Amino acid sequence: MTKDVIALTTRMPDPWSVLAGLLSGGPDKLVGTSGDGAVVQLCDAQGRPLVSVEAPLLVAVEGEAERLLGASAPPVPYWWTEARATTGVAEAEQLAGTFATRLVSLLGGSAWPPDAVGSLAVVPSDGVSVAPAPAAAQPAVDVLTDKVAVVIQDRPVVAMTAWLSDAFRAAAEAGLGLQIVSPAGTTLSPAVRDVLGGWPSRWIVQDERDGYYDGLTGAVLRWQDGMFAPVVAPDAAEDAPVAAVFRDVADTGERQLGLTFRMVHPADDQLVLGGGLETVWRALTGNPPAGWGTAEPANLPWSPRQLTDLAHRRAPEPTWLVVVGGPSRPGLATVRITRTEAGVEEHVTVAFGYGSGEECPVDALPALAEALATRHHLQSMLVQLRKARRDIAVPPRFEGPGVPLAFVLGAEEVRTLPGDRARRTPLPATPVALGPKSRPALYYPLPGDPSDLSGWLDFERLMRHLKGA
Repeated sequence: MTKDVIALTTRMPDPWSVLAGLLSGGPDKLVGTSGDGAVVQLCDAQGRPLVSVEAPLLVAVEGEAERLLGASAPPVPYWWTEARATTGVAEAEQLAGTFATRLVSLLGGSAWPPDAVGSLAVVPSDGVSVAPAPAAAQPAVDVLTDKVAVVIQDRPVVAMTAWLSDAFRAAAEAGLGLQIVSPAGTTLSPAVRDVLGGWPSRWIVQDERDGYYDGLTGAVLRWQDGMFAPVVAPDAAEDAPVAAVFRDVADTGERQLGLTFRMVHPADDQLVLGGGLETVWRALTGNPPAGWGTAEPANLPWSPRQLTDLAHRRAPEPTWLVVVGGPSRPGLATVRITRTEAGVEEHVTVAFGYGSGEECPVDALPALAEALATRHHLQSMLVQLRKARRDIAVPPRFEGPGVPLAFVLGAEEVRTLPGDRARRTPLPATPVALGPKSRPALYYPLPGDPSDLSGWLDFERLMRHLKGA
């Protein structure tokens, strides 16, 4: 397994402290850079990286180290510096640990994992063999074939870090799938699940009994033909085997309230993005989001203006963001902002977690939908309730699908449908008009019982009706 070591320091790692850490391999080790200088690498005699160090990130959002690492951190703001050791090289892991130890000793703070903290002495690494190119050319990729890029993650939560984001981008540009391998007990951030895509990309979990299995589907996997793929059932009429541990689940009473919505704003100089998501957060939690960023950890305090400025600078290229809440109410959203002929589109997926003794604020949904429809150019929204963990993390166990609580159609979409099609539906419940009577949006209530998936049949009937099928 590769080794990620993270230094959480109270002071910024300046060039001298970084240099002191890089000298953990001795003064004769080569130092190189990649990613336009954003990554510094400690290399062997052939110039192949032993340890890759990401540019330090200033984190001003509380709770991110606890959420992603299960570890305490210095008071915000603090500096998050990741060092990634090259695959399967014990000396490289020691170098990464010594690098983090030296940073913490100079700048104060702590390192993760705790057992990575070691001696400040130089690590003997002469004659160490390193993975050859091209795998070593991309610090986040451990194995590269003509079908997939494989990333090995040994951390409590597989998050959408800058490392992993680069790996996704590199794999997509090369026309490859991305396969993430992690040990048992690891969970997945929803931000990663939502962009993992389809075959052959997978989240692969190691298991003592079955070897490897897909953490999202449970399919038992084997390394074959240059990638992890499902084991073929002996009888073609049978389903592929599912890992026993994947099916070992129990209803804890925890729930997640999920919303997926799309807004289309007129493109003008006065536009400020993020207002719709903040409206959702305040309506369901009583507070605005805690922070946001272009990767995890989310490092910036919530600011719709700064978010808008970033999207404007990146246009016409799309912008992907992650938004998090405070520790008291777990919540995470991903936002994709694109410039289209219709205007500026925000596509948001957000979920909030609730314990077995907590009530989901479903009564707030109609008023929330009206605020989005009248003030934030809502096009459509689907609200779901599902049996899932309060902390939002995705476990390598079966989690049933959500069930639809409500669907909302924006005022412009209602207006464009012919006749009374939007108002007269085959569902038993009458849609609720939102906003001005002359130009209303419509709220369609659905059963929303997480133990009964028949609500999806009602949702399908509604969609077919609205599309005129």
